[in-house]
Amino acid sequence: MADQEAHRQPGTSEEEPLLGNRGDASQQDGKPLYHNFIIGTGVVAQAGAWILAAIVWGSVFSHDLILFSAHPLLNSAALLFFIQGVLVLQPTHTAKQKQEGTYTHAALNDVALLSAIAGLVVIEYNKFAHNGTHFESPHAILGLITYILTIIQAVVGITQYFVPQLYGGVENAKKLYKYHRVGGYVILLTMLATVAAATQTDFNKNVLQIQLWAVIVAAVILLIGIVPRIRMHKFGWLAGH
Repeated sequence: MADQEAHRQPGTSEEEPLLGNRGDASQQDGKPLYHNFIIGTGVVAQAGAWILAAIVWGSVFSHDLILFSAHPLLNSAALLFFIQGVLVLQPTHTAKQKQEGTYTHAALNDVALLSAIAGLVVIEYNKFAHNGTHFESPHAILGLITYILTIIQAVVGITQYFVPQLYGGVENAKKLYKYHRVGGYVILLTMLATVAAATQTDFNKNVLQIQLWAVIVAAVILLIGIVPRIRMHKFGWLAGH
């Protein structure tokens, strides 16, 4: 017990993250919320996120901008904001931290959702304007699935925290938190898969020429940063929690 106390960092949760050492992904008491974006392996996740965004933005801005250009720009921005929403909330563990983190998480995800919806409007307008096919390619199908999951995730997340009465009270709403967390990580994977699938579209092959291997490398770096900060007890799967 004494050894455990000696190795415990002050102001951090006693719970281990999925990988790494105790306290590696815990927000320390008194530290500003913005530290959560980079603590532990957060800096690795940021590297992956910004590399992925740079790949997309660099390719788009290296060509003449057209209406369709807004689609990859808006959706990559949505992914970037979504990642920030995940990173800011992961290390919180005290009641005050969780409250502040949840408000910031919700704000970042709201921006991400609005950006994604704008990206959807752009591509659909472009399809109608050019009599194109809708939701036919793997990228389009994955994108549609991701849009649907993201909207459901946003609605459930907002209502369970801010309007728990819809679920019969706070305690009932809290029972859904673990599913919301799982849903967030699943959606992140579908977003990354959608970006990867976009590299196989005709427009990318003929114009943007974003390489699949580059997207995969950036996604792997991102996940290397995010996965170690996952705390299994927050899913309610460990005994005693």
